[in-house]
Amino acid sequence: MTGTVLILGANGRFGRAATQAFFANGWDVRAASRTGTGTYAAGVRGIACDVSDRNAVIQAAKGADVIVHAIHPPYTDWAELLPVYSANVIAAGLSCGATVMIAGNVYSFGEDAPVVLREDAAPTPSTRKGVLRVTMERTFADAAQQGLRTIILRCGDFFEGTATGNWFEDHMVNKVDKGVFMYPGRMDAVHAWAYLPDVGRALAGLADKRADLPMFSSIGFEGFSLTGAELKAAVERAAGRSLKVKSMPWMILRLMGVFSPLMREVIEMRYLWNKPHRIDGAPLRAILPEFQSTSLSTAMVDALSLSQVSAGKSVISKTRTA
Repeated sequence: MTGTVLILGANGRFGRAATQAFFANGWDVRAASRTGTGTYAAGVRGIACDVSDRNAVIQAAKGADVIVHAIHPPYTDWAELLPVYSANVIAAGLSCGATVMIAGNVYSFGEDAPVVLREDAAPTPSTRKGVLRVTMERTFADAAQQGLRTIILRCGDFFEGTATGNWFEDHMVNKVDKGVFMYPGRMDAVHAWAYLPDVGRALAGLADKRADLPMFSSIGFEGFSLTGAELKAAVERAAGRSLKVKSMPWMILRLMGVFSPLMREVIEMRYLWNKPHRIDGAPLRAILPEFQSTSLSTAMVDALSLSQVSAGKSVISKTRTA
């Protein structure tokens, strides 16, 4: 089953992965960004769309079967912009009858959550951003009563073979050539990771099955569940060298947070590097039994491509994940 997909935020990390995956599956892809420009495959149509403009989103979505909501404002703007974006995407989906697809994160599971994160568990956010994400997801769940079908694909931290500014490339592996691996938390705590090309393929696969899913579905993407030590070993194998572990200077970051609201937002999520957690992937496997994830070794070689890894950037200037 294919059709027309509107991808809002097509130039971002998640949007780019979705654009590539849907196009590869034979969909008619509208790649939307503020400017309408981007580096797309021949046949992908770039369109300009400001998601804060409801009429613009409704017009862009005309005739679409699926809307991928891949717009993620900076942490400091979440409280103001998430409700606006949600309302406008919901209005667009209802206007054309499209299914909305969103990348979820683990923020709704707070510090007291169990190790295995299951979608049938009640959300227990322990941070401001966790509360905002839960509120956003409930808004889409409520819209199901109006006839809007929504699919949330919940993922851990993204990594990929394109330099886009995230924890993995900006801090963990940006000094691999100097023999250093940085880790921001406990080396023995399991952490959820998601290889973005696989996330895009899973999203496109779920789009094909959308008619068989409930009006509101929240589905976990297991990805790779790795301790810091296991991630370091995978990086060492891909890099072909031993690495020395360096810790994140959280004390310095806290001092910086006195003056930087964005730094305080980053520090708020520190618990995820010390709280063991993995995403339950059984429901996704049941829906897409034919889906094959990329091997960790292949994904890590791609992520460590020396032509892609960008040194010297700071994760605090970026939006961390979906």
